[in-house]
Amino acid sequence: MNKLAAIRKDYTKGILLKESLNDSPFQQFDTWMQEALKAGCTEPTAMTLATVDEANMPNSRIVLLKELSAEGFVFFTNYNSEKGNELAGSNKAALNFFWPELERQVRIRGTVEKVPPHKSDEYFTSRPRESQIGAWASNQSTVINNSDELHSRYEQLLAQYNNQSIPRPNHWGGYLVRPVIIEFWQGRASRMHDRFQYVLDGDKWVIKQLAP
Repeated sequence: MNKLAAIRKDYTKGILLKESLNDSPFQQFDTWMQEALKAGCTEPTAMTLATVDEANMPNSRIVLLKELSAEGFVFFTNYNSEKGNELAGSNKAALNFFWPELERQVRIRGTVEKVPPHKSDEYFTSRPRESQIGAWASNQSTVINNSDELHSRYEQLLAQYNNQSIPRPNHWGGYLVRPVIIEFWQGRASRMHDRFQYVLDGDKWVIKQLAP
């Protein structure tokens, strides 16, 4: 077996100071996202979405950020999926971005709600046709007999909607994560990382520095 405990990496690429932070965590996040894009980070919009089921067992998976606003963070998925069912049971979730090329991560906790149908329609229309068909073909998170079954369903739908616009399924759309806590983490040497947490207090964001 590999000696995992011996793996080490010292973080030396950056520094984060309180006086350099934007008053708005959304503006601060946008700055970091633009820097991640400029740095060519792999899948910069990829984020871990953590939820809990009805037994309070945590669950996580990677989804893609599709919109950032002063309200929060938006992603799209199947409402009937495992994550969709868990969000229906508890409207709370956590997000985590990690950009190793910049030695940075952002942790987010908040409440979750569906975006208005017209926003889901707009995004669905912008997707590649193949992805639109996929949203219909896959009953996400359900058990299937084999991949042939899924691909057969895909081909049937492809023929059904040949030369036609594809409507958005009612079971597919967006979620908005409204944050109450956002933490910015910058890796530093000797594990003396910089951590700053924005905490929503009423309608204002309070910035706190945390020990690494």
